[in-house]
Amino acid sequence: MPYELQTGYQTLLESAKQRHSRGPQALSYESVIMYNLPDERGHFGPYGGIFVSETLLHALSELRDAYGTYRQNSEFVEEYERELKHFVGRPSPIYHAKRWSKLLGGAQIYLKREDLNHTGSHKINNVIGQALLARRMGKQRVIAETGAGQHGVATATIAARLSMECVVYMGAADVHRQAANVYRMKLLGATVVPINSGSRTLKDALNEAMRDWVSNVENTFYIIGTVAGPHPYPMMVRNFQCVIGDECRMQMIELVGRQPDAVIACVGGGSNAMGIFYPYINDTSVQLIGVEAAGDGIGTCRHASSLIGGSPGILHGNRTYLLQDKNGQIINTHSISAGLDYPGIGPEHAWLHDTRRAQYVGIRDDETLKAFHDCCHIEGIIPALESSHALAYAAKIAPNLGQDKLLLVNLSGRGDKDMHTVAERAGITF
Repeated sequence: MPYELQTGYQTLLESAKQRHSRGPQALSYESVIMYNLPDERGHFGPYGGIFVSETLLHALSELRDAYGTYRQNSEFVEEYERELKHFVGRPSPIYHAKRWSKLLGGAQIYLKREDLNHTGSHKINNVIGQALLARRMGKQRVIAETGAGQHGVATATIAARLSMECVVYMGAADVHRQAANVYRMKLLGATVVPINSGSRTLKDALNEAMRDWVSNVENTFYIIGTVAGPHPYPMMVRNFQCVIGDECRMQMIELVGRQPDAVIACVGGGSNAMGIFYPYINDTSVQLIGVEAAGDGIGTCRHASSLIGGSPGILHGNRTYLLQDKNGQIINTHSISAGLDYPGIGPEHAWLHDTRRAQYVGIRDDETLKAFHDCCHIEGIIPALESSHALAYAAKIAPNLGQDKLLLVNLSGRGDKDMHTVAERAGITF
């Protein structure tokens, strides 16, 4: 860990320790910030907003009105919470990775087990909310884009449950490396459309999903899987996902009597990270750390770290940080994890980065694979490659921190889907 990062981190943790000494939930005035974004136009500072064709303006207006109405509707909220409890299996537990923490010899690592949700990741939290909203809006057809396949599986699952037509767009490269999830989607009745244009990954799948929505806006609801896209999607997805952080705030008090010193989550578009970050934003005694995919290294052209290696621009209906050339053309990305292989990031993450409320770091493919195998061998948990980025960073900084420090990692998904990729890297064929 670079010295300047360690120094800033230790200072923050010492400040947090002093505040926590006043009581498990006590906060000083200085540790509380007032945060209430986005604004009514969907902006997080200079990021976010609505940058779409005129064809979609009516659809987005309709969506904003419906979401604004139903998010306050007790029947809608009760149905959503009932589905989370009885269909998804929430609350997901927090697990103390005690053996791994001991071997690392530093901070204690706790895992928020989103991998235990029905369908195997955090994606289902958001998809249920959007699907219930689609039904109330009279939309009987849902579409989605997916990279790692987990969002596609979650969408296909809820579409089957609610008897909706479902079409999932997926880059052809991701179809290959996520073959198991493709089959799961088809088993659930979804039509999976491989995309062979561009880099044949998540960006291209999202492009095709947007084109579908423009053509079928009257009967189709687009279930976006991350905190990106035009307003109200970044806000809406975040609000459905913040059940993660809401649970953590209660569970950490029950487990250890206080909140963690840092919350760590992988970031592609950033929905799992915003889901756990958002309930902690106003509490600056908790550091927020987003982990991007550094691929073969930030210094190479083969990575997917939009905040570390990118610049502001407009893509997929919102303004945010993008990986682009000097002419504003989107460049190809690389990550071992299909779910992080995207050239942009949610606009709220861009704002948290610029205001330094959250810190964003990169983890390479090789570091990710080591954390993946360590988690398997030491804790008996097979994590998703996306989540393994966050695990790798936690394992990287834990030895430099005292044993009284607490790191909470969002284990956003399970690794069944990644067996093919990991085996290929190891030269193993099935």
